[in-house]
Amino acid sequence: MNPLRHLACAVVLVLCSAGGFAQAPDYQLKARAVAKDTWVIEGANDDFSRQNGCNIINTGFIATSAGTLVINTGPSRQYGEQQRKLIQRTTRQPVVAVFNLNLHPDYFFGNQAWADVPSFALPGSRRGMQAEGGAYADNLYKLCGDWMLGTESTPAARPLEPATQQWGDHQIVLKRLHGHTSDDLVLLDKSTGVVFAGGLVFANRAPTTPHADVAAWLDSLQRLEKDMADLPASLVVPSHGPVDQGRAGLAQTRRYITWLDAALRTAALQGLDLVEAMQLPLPAEFKGFAAMDAEFPRSVVHLYPAYEKKALAGDLQK
Repeated sequence: MNPLRHLACAVVLVLCSAGGFAQAPDYQLKARAVAKDTWVIEGANDDFSRQNGCNIINTGFIATSAGTLVINTGPSRQYGEQQRKLIQRTTRQPVVAVFNLNLHPDYFFGNQAWADVPSFALPGSRRGMQAEGGAYADNLYKLCGDWMLGTESTPAARPLEPATQQWGDHQIVLKRLHGHTSDDLVLLDKSTGVVFAGGLVFANRAPTTPHADVAAWLDSLQRLEKDMADLPASLVVPSHGPVDQGRAGLAQTRRYITWLDAALRTAALQGLDLVEAMQLPLPAEFKGFAAMDAEFPRSVVHLYPAYEKKALAGDLQK
């Protein structure tokens, strides 16, 4: 553990023992049924903060006749523990597998609570978790304090290969796409039509882009939409934003990524510097997105240097 993080944990423990905290912070998680045997636990449509306990992710679970499948485990050990208790209250089917859809911390930091259950992620996601987990933890401890008490980065234990698997009465397609990150796992339930789309889809929220490949992201969204054509009345569960948006969230994400690509391309061709690119006007549709004030400048910082480099080399076209 990072020494500063160790000190932070010690301080919180002292406060707890002295009565500074009556009990561990409560995420007040609720399971919302979205289809047969299928529930989503919705997070805040926001940016990481102490106020929301860094819980900005939608996790879920599917209670098949062969056992329950958990999708994502949240931003902290406490989230994972509270998620586990909620699932136990909701279904009698034991949990038999945990799936982490990508390498970002809120997808897998609750894995500690599921140490006795096999946890899976795509190989590239596991490598990213192992390489960046410590830095993620340091950042979340700074942002969320006592919500993170006892949390250690716990990458998925087992590599996952894309496949179609029969879990009891549910036929589950585990599909590898990429673009939001280098390995984006999507879980499609052919029995219910529910699609856990991970970070490829955001709804009413600005997408995060620290590991993004814009062209690959747009291609993956197109491929995902084609795959969904064969599903019954599909419901798209984004990892961030309201589930009610459904397929509209996918189209919304495509429009935003398309606009972002075009805006940064044009800015680079015009010779704008990084600060000028951050000041580009936002289309009306995107101004109301959650976390936009933070995410758009971050996206410019992450992505714009590559556009500038291509423009200077004469390799960028309108």
